[in-house]
Amino acid sequence: MATKKAKKAVKKAAAKKTVKKAVAKKAVKKAAAKKTVKKAAKKAAVKKVAKKKAARKPNPAFMAPKTPSGPLAAIIGSTARPRTQVTSDIWAYIKKNKLQDAVNRRMINADEKLKELFGKAKADMFELTKMVNKYLK
Repeated sequence: MATKKAKKAVKKAAAKKTVKKAVAKKAVKKAAAKKTVKKAAKKAAVKKVAKKKAARKPNPAFMAPKTPSGPLAAIIGSTARPRTQVTSDIWAYIKKNKLQDAVNRRMINADEKLKELFGKAKADMFELTKMVNKYLK
């Protein structure tokens, strides 16, 4: 009989250890879950604070109407318009007359009107606004 009692006692002790291990594992999992929940909550709080950016507004200096003069007026007309529109109109003129270089698309081959504006036979597209600014008032 002692052996049966001893076996039962061993089984109970083993069961208690496995229960303790299981409880310990659950506690570890809960703690880990709490940490991840806390991290997620912090990230969510940070995301809530971050506001959406408003749509970009154009700079009022670019939108102020300027009157073209001299050779620029001969190309696009003499009515006052914003700088952005002036640049668009010049590009429309360049593309209409096929003045953009076929090999190097950054270069503009000047015709008679554009030679007066640029002061040279070829100009880089990045110089365009600099040259145009001389004739805007």
